[in-house]
Amino acid sequence: MKYKADAITMQVIRYGLEAVADDMGYNLMRMGRTTIVKEIMDINCGVLNADGGILAQAHLCPLMIFSLPETAVNMIQQVKKFNDGDIIICNDPYLGGQHLLDVQLFSPVVIGKKLVAFVANIAHQLDMGGAVPGGVAGGLTEIYQEGLRIPFVKLYQRGKEDTQIFNLISNNIRFPEKTMEDIRAQAATTMIGVARIKAMVGKYGLDVFRKCASMLSDYSEKKIRSFIASVPDGDYTGIDYLDDDGIVDTPVKVQVNVHIKGDGMKVDFQGSSPQTKGNINCPWSCTKGGVFYTMVGIVDPYMALNSGTFNPIEVSCPKGLVTNPLPPAGVTARSQTMTKIVEAMIRAMSNVVPKKIVAGSHGQACTNNFSGIDPETKKRFSYIEIQGGGGGARPDKDGPDGQDLHLGRFMNTPVEAAELEYPVMIERYEFIEDSGGAGKYRGGVSTRRDIRFFTDVTWGRYSDRQKFRPLGIFGGKDGSMSSLVLNPGTTMEKKCRSKGVGQIKSGDLLSIRLPGSGGYGPPEERDLKAVRQDVINHKISIQSALKNYKVILDKNLNIDEQATESLRFKCRENLK
Repeated sequence: MKYKADAITMQVIRYGLEAVADDMGYNLMRMGRTTIVKEIMDINCGVLNADGGILAQAHLCPLMIFSLPETAVNMIQQVKKFNDGDIIICNDPYLGGQHLLDVQLFSPVVIGKKLVAFVANIAHQLDMGGAVPGGVAGGLTEIYQEGLRIPFVKLYQRGKEDTQIFNLISNNIRFPEKTMEDIRAQAATTMIGVARIKAMVGKYGLDVFRKCASMLSDYSEKKIRSFIASVPDGDYTGIDYLDDDGIVDTPVKVQVNVHIKGDGMKVDFQGSSPQTKGNINCPWSCTKGGVFYTMVGIVDPYMALNSGTFNPIEVSCPKGLVTNPLPPAGVTARSQTMTKIVEAMIRAMSNVVPKKIVAGSHGQACTNNFSGIDPETKKRFSYIEIQGGGGGARPDKDGPDGQDLHLGRFMNTPVEAAELEYPVMIERYEFIEDSGGAGKYRGGVSTRRDIRFFTDVTWGRYSDRQKFRPLGIFGGKDGSMSSLVLNPGTTMEKKCRSKGVGQIKSGDLLSIRLPGSGGYGPPEERDLKAVRQDVINHKISIQSALKNYKVILDKNLNIDEQATESLRFKCRENLK
C-alpha cells in the first residue's frame, strides 16, 4: 500500500511516535533494578529528528521535557559520525542535561547510509559518585562535588559495549551492580526504539515520514500561536522565592517576565537572583523546560508535543543568574528552582487566562536519599524517597491531594517495596489535615510519611517551602508549609533544614511533612456539602470549617444551614 503525507497519515504517525516513546519508557521501568526507576519512574524517553528536534516524548516525567533535544543539538555538533548500533551517553548539565544523576542515552536511526532520527532516554541513576552517597544533597558548592560528569562518548559502538567506558563509570560509583544494570536497561530500550522507528519508516517510506513529521511540527506551532494571539498583548510578571540555597540562609528570587505581542511570546528572567553558592542553580535546558511545560499545560495538556510547540516562545536569560548559571556552579537541587519557575510563570499568566491556571502548588521537590549498611545482608544500600504534596486548586475543582510536583509527576515508593528492600519501617503515611488552602475550591492536602530506621544512615536531601507558603488565588487562602522533623514528640525532637547532609541513627524516626497548596476563590462560596465531606474525610478540621468556610456543624457533623447562612451573610455584609 502506498501512503501519502496528509492530515490523517500525520496523526497516525504522531501516535505511532508517541507509542514508541511510551513503550521505551515502560520497558525501561520493567527492566529497572532500582526503586527510582521501577517504582518512582524518574525517567523519560523520546524520538528526535536527525537535527535533534523533538518529534515525540513519552507521557512520563515532563521535568525532562527539553533536556533530550537540547542535549541532542550539542551532541550532533560534537559527535561527527553516527553508525547503526551506536549509543551515546552524556549526563553533563552544561551540555543540555539536568543534574549528574540523570543519565541520557541517544541512539541514531540509520537506514542505508542516511541518518533518519534518534531515539533517546533519560533516567535518574542510583549513584554517580561525588561527595555524598546517592548524590541527593543540598548544600554542595560546585559540580565537581556532585559526581562523575560524562561528556559525549559512545557507550556502544555498532551494537557492542565499550568495556573501557563501562569500567570507568563502574570504578567511580558506589553501586555499580545496580546502576550499570539500569544503564544497560536504558541501552536496551533505545535498541527497541530504533527497531520500531525503522519499521515505521519502512511502512510509510522515508519521504512520507519526514513530510508528516514536518507537518506535525507546523500543526503544533500553529496551535500555540493561535492561543497566544487570542490573549491580550502586554507585559506580565510573576515572582516566587526559594527558602535559601542550602548554604546562605537568605531567600532566592525567581522572577519570570512574560511579553506577549501578536502570536509570539518572549519570556525573560530579569530580576532573578544571581547564581548561588549552594547547588539550587537551574541549568538552561531546565529553565526553558519549566517555561514550555507551563505553556503546554495552559494551552492543551493533550496536544502533540514537539519542537514546533516551542517555536513561538522565545526564552532568554543573562548568564550568571540562578536560572542560567555558569560552570562550575552546583545544580543537583535544580528542581527547587525549576518548580519556582513554573509557579512564577503561572502567576504571570493568572490575570491573562484566569480560567486556565491553578493556585500555588507545593512547588518543590522533596527528595531524600538514605545510605548505609543493611544489618542483615551486610551490604551497602541507597534508598531514595520522593514525596508528593498538595496540588493547586483549579478554576472548577479542588486541587489534587498528595500529588508530586508539577514537573515530576513521579509515582511514590510503595510502603511494601521500601520495607522489602531496605532496613526501614514506614510507621505513618497519611494526608495532613488543614494543609490545603481554603477556597471555593480547596487546595490539595499534603502528605506525611514517617520512616523508622534500623541502621545508621547518611541522609542527603533537598526540598523547600519551609518559609514561603503556596499562594492562594482570587480570594483563596495559602497552603501550609513543609517540615522535616527528626524524632517528633520526643525529648530528641529536632526540626531540620530543607537542604543538606546529615546522619540518622538506628532507631530514629524521620517525619517528612510536605507543603499543601493554595485555594481558588473565596472560601465562603464553597459548597456546604463539600465542606462537610472534607471534615468527615479529615481533610479539614471542624475548626477550619467554621473559621475559613463559615460553616457550622453540630456534634454529629450535620450542617446547621440556618446558622451557617446567617454567619455567611454577616461576613458578606462586613466586606461591603
